[in-house]
Amino acid sequence: MTNDEVDGLVPRWRDAGMPADLIAGLELSKRASRLDMLFQEAVRAELAGLGLTYAEFDILAALARAEPAHAMKPSELSKALFLTSGGTSNVLQRLTAAGYVERAADPGDARSRWVRLTPEGLKVANTALDLAGKANSEVMAGVPEETVRRAADALREVLVAVGRRRVR
Repeated sequence: MTNDEVDGLVPRWRDAGMPADLIAGLELSKRASRLDMLFQEAVRAELAGLGLTYAEFDILAALARAEPAHAMKPSELSKALFLTSGGTSNVLQRLTAAGYVERAADPGDARSRWVRLTPEGLKVANTALDLAGKANSEVMAGVPEETVRRAADALREVLVAVGRRRVR
């Protein structure tokens, strides 16, 4: 097995007297963070050519996948993307100004509004999704599919277990 950057930290943690279960948790956390950073860097590089931030891409992608009519309520977007309502609102303002989304009243609830992709927004979203897929594939190039599948399944198992707890 080949060592990675995290392996270089483990001896220091052991020397500091950390218990093995804490070290294993730190290894998992550091590796997950590092992998997420590599994916996000690759995607951000592709999105730069479209003038999109990662958060803008995330919202455009969620709307592109949403049915019916590529529309969602802002609260649904916040929940689906793990964003704060304020963060979602700021991104939606930028996307509206760019002409990629529009807001529409909810006929069933006067207090609520829908956010919908414009035709231009759908075009940009589809281009961004293609570029993000390419970036993800490039990051994972050379990693056997069965390794990716095992890692994804193992991370799901961990997330299901720890995701039930509230972290302060």
